[in-house]
Amino acid sequence: MRPVIIALDFQNQSQVFQFLDQFPHQDQLMVKVGMEIFYDAGPQILRELQARQLRVFLDLKLYDIPHTVEQAMVQLGRQGVAMVTVHAAGGATMIAAAKRGLLRGSELAGVQPASLLAITQLTSTSETQMQTEQLVTVDLTTAVTHLAQLAHANGADGVISSALEDAQIHAATSPDFLCINPGIRLATDDPNDQQRVVTPAQAAALGSDGIVVGRSITQASDPVAAYQQILQEWERK
Repeated sequence: MRPVIIALDFQNQSQVFQFLDQFPHQDQLMVKVGMEIFYDAGPQILRELQARQLRVFLDLKLYDIPHTVEQAMVQLGRQGVAMVTVHAAGGATMIAAAKRGLLRGSELAGVQPASLLAITQLTSTSETQMQTEQLVTVDLTTAVTHLAQLAHANGADGVISSALEDAQIHAATSPDFLCINPGIRLATDDPNDQQRVVTPAQAAALGSDGIVVGRSITQASDPVAAYQQILQEWERK
């Protein structure tokens, strides 16, 4: 699969579709719907994106007691999206409950189950932040790899991590356990609030299974050209 996923981090549907209308072959795209636009438009935007033949990564980062997450995942499983997320820090029972709910929802709707991805550490988090604010005493790679193993053991299909940790995650889980990586920038781009940043070419070399790119495309003067440049770097592996 190895997609380049465009993060649709816009405030409303009008902005989303104005952006997408610039792309001539939308059925070849995969997009991320995150909290910002989902909280404005809800499931309606998923249906409209799917009507355009777009594959959707629904990134809501569920983190709650296992029962609540399971019931929420039943609802998300009905949506026919390609990927959904939970926080690995929610623990083994929560991750397993999320997978049960996801499978149940997709069965009820008669759709292909989404891949369940667990958030390890946000790419905006540095090792120093993790240790001082979360009181995690190990190094960042060890912490991320541990959460990936926890997710793998409890039914997740992959994780969200920095590409810098992909090799260790694959070695500690399995080669087909997905590592989907945000924190992607072109070499000339501002990293903004990201701490652990790599280019598309570096992500490919590090073993990434897919990259999530937002501002480097959505805020570019020519988003289609920026997307094509990222795609070329990504596929050069």
